[in-house]
Amino acid sequence: MIYQFEPFTLDTARRELREGGSLVALEPQVFDLLAHLIAARDRVVSRDELLEIVWHGRIVSEATISSRLNAARVAIGDTGLDQRLIRTLPRKGVRFVGDVKAMTEDLPKPVAGPGSDAGFSWRARSRLPAVAVLPFANMSGEPEQDFFADGICEEIITALSRMSGLFVIARNSSFTYKGKAIDVRRVGEELGVGYVLEGSVRRSRDRLRIAGQLVDAVSGAHLWSDRFDGDPQDVFALQERVADSVVAAIEPTLQQAEIGRLGHAAPSRLDAYELLLRANAQLSEFTGAGMEAALACLSEALVVEPDYASAMAATAYCRAQCHFQGWAEQDDHARSEAVDLAWRAVELAPGDAQVLWMAAFAIWNMALSGHERARDLFRRSLLLNPNSAMALTLAGWIETTCGNGLEGRDMVVRAQRLNPRDPRGWLMAGVMAVADLIDENHAGAIEWADRALAQNRRFAVALRVLAVANVKLGRLDRAREAVATLLTVEPRLTVSGFLTRIPFPLESTAKIYAEALARAGLPA
Repeated sequence: MIYQFEPFTLDTARRELREGGSLVALEPQVFDLLAHLIAARDRVVSRDELLEIVWHGRIVSEATISSRLNAARVAIGDTGLDQRLIRTLPRKGVRFVGDVKAMTEDLPKPVAGPGSDAGFSWRARSRLPAVAVLPFANMSGEPEQDFFADGICEEIITALSRMSGLFVIARNSSFTYKGKAIDVRRVGEELGVGYVLEGSVRRSRDRLRIAGQLVDAVSGAHLWSDRFDGDPQDVFALQERVADSVVAAIEPTLQQAEIGRLGHAAPSRLDAYELLLRANAQLSEFTGAGMEAALACLSEALVVEPDYASAMAATAYCRAQCHFQGWAEQDDHARSEAVDLAWRAVELAPGDAQVLWMAAFAIWNMALSGHERARDLFRRSLLLNPNSAMALTLAGWIETTCGNGLEGRDMVVRAQRLNPRDPRGWLMAGVMAVADLIDENHAGAIEWADRALAQNRRFAVALRVLAVANVKLGRLDRAREAVATLLTVEPRLTVSGFLTRIPFPLESTAKIYAEALARAGLPA
């Protein structure tokens, strides 16, 4: 059956949704949900009916249903606020309320007009990036290795599907290219994706080597590549390790690629997602001016889309960064506003791992009480996406300051192992510096702080650690140098301000550090 509504055509036989001549990337469950709502548009569809049709009777959480509904709305230009096409009726169910023309005969394949980007609806609509994981080539000449290569791809698809803010093409679609010569640009057009992950598997007598690369499907440029070696006797562990590492590396790579793609365009009007990308670009600069510009972009995004959970969480996170870096004075009212915004984001997107860790960081730093709830949010985020290096690092930081140094270190070590070239490696080094300082390994703390500052000389936490550790070792000259540099980053920092700014459950430890900073020349 073919359904037409507004500029969209949904073809249930081809399992395609098109906007004009452009293919819109949809996850399989989102497609099934949208197709069923349109087919049953003359009535309200209950939650139980959705479970039966989309999830085949399997019980799933309300958050899962909500996330698929939201994805369906995004795909057809609707929002949870407008509910112009998909309407939720409280305690009753959901109904598709748009005008639909249904046809049984096939339609001619849409032809893209001059200058258009056929297939790249994800790009034209500037919503979420989409990626296809193609079958890995078996370079061993052994047919039995096909099973291992396919297993690697399935692990990666599963792991990528846990990432928020990303469409992942289903295995059944991407595996149609198995054994074929591949042009990534054509794959991008046919599947409607902006990025393609491809790779190979090669086996020698006692070693397996897996190589992977992420390619921009528009330009053909290689964005990331790596290789992994392992023991063929432990293939399942190797598959899991490769999938985890690939996902951890791809997350920041895709974000930077999307920011770069937006930078080449000059749209007359930015939508909420584009504004979020611009905010992320400013955030990555890690300066006071960059944070201010990021907050301005996020404010605009929330005007365009008031219930945009990602923008809410990013706003709260940005305010928390400004707070602990000393880039903005925030009174109790401002802190309370940031915390309220973080919790609102969690309510709107309880199944979004990135929203959860950003909100958790904001609540931990800005809330006047209830810090344990922030730790719970970090745990929930890591349950949803255990391969997020950023979530692992920040959660490790919090556990370390709570006195759980062993668990905190393990989290950061896992983050470093997953993505050893993460551009935010300075943050990982900073957490290890804090852990060594708490353990009174002052030499180790200095070494880690120096590593962090070599990558980001504006990182206030590393400068504070450097000052305290040098005081403890009797190196007052170097401690005073660290404080002098710290005051260029945080000009208004005082000893009393340090105690109110830093969320440190180990109160006695915080006071010891404050005394050390005073000895190093920090104003009272």
